[in-house]
Amino acid sequence: MKILSGTSNQKLSKDISKQLKLKLVNTNIKRFADGEIYIEINENIRGNSIFVIQSTSNPANDNLMELLLIIDALKRSSAKNITAVIPYYGYARQDRKVAPRTSISAKVVANLLTNAGASRVVTVDLHAGQIQGFFDMPVDNLFTTPLFAKYIKKKLKSKKLICVSPDVGGVQRTRGLATRIKADLAIIDKRRPRAGQSKVMNIIGNVKGKTCIIVDDIIDSGGTIVNAVEALKKAGAVDVYIFITHAVLSGQAVEKIKKSKIKKLIITDTIDNSKKIKNNNKIEVLSISSLMAEAIKRIANSNSVSDLFN
Repeated sequence: MKILSGTSNQKLSKDISKQLKLKLVNTNIKRFADGEIYIEINENIRGNSIFVIQSTSNPANDNLMELLLIIDALKRSSAKNITAVIPYYGYARQDRKVAPRTSISAKVVANLLTNAGASRVVTVDLHAGQIQGFFDMPVDNLFTTPLFAKYIKKKLKSKKLICVSPDVGGVQRTRGLATRIKADLAIIDKRRPRAGQSKVMNIIGNVKGKTCIIVDDIIDSGGTIVNAVEALKKAGAVDVYIFITHAVLSGQAVEKIKKSKIKKLIITDTIDNSKKIKNNNKIEVLSISSLMAEAIKRIANSNSVSDLFN
């Protein structure tokens, strides 16, 4: 087993390799003046099982292309099998046709990874579980719920808690967390007039006098979460904590969060935001390196990955 890192989240890759007590594969990844990507593997990997760690976060197209070229280079170097470890699976939000004549880009990305030569995919909190069905290969979708539950039990155990789903689609994820921490459940009924905008219509459940925990997979521009927090505070919530797996944080998201009534935003390091959130005491990062390292170890040893979440 060997670990190879792309350039999108090298800190996470180093943390995972440290957990596994392995050195990262010596690789030369550079860009030509016109933006084309050059990949060169500088050591013998013939007959090895290779795990490539690369989030397809911003710039999504560059990072995706880099991942595809790494897989191709490994395939041409006679690697035994290639596992694409994609902490953040970009394009996952386009998993179906929401209007006529639109693409299903989550499926296109699945086809690209398959045709490039990947034999397995490991990812974290897919936006929609059915994306696993887009692949004709094993897909391990890891969950951050146990990580969030551990944090809540340690830091928020004395508070009167209620878990809040930011929309109807996130109820299953929210119920999973609520069950683990033995809390009640509420749902925010929202509408999306257009992409990137949302309007809270109703709050289903009683949040008055309680500490709310919103759990979701992605925070992008931050507008939806800020609106949800405003609505919860108006409904009588004491504090609102946000738990997000993938912090895209595009545009003015960090500033919006800083000025909002959010008590604390807890994110993971599937996307490297170290520069964006520097000196922001409202945002806290939980590392998923140990979770991913354990999953990689289990896959390499042909052990159960699902046992991690029992």
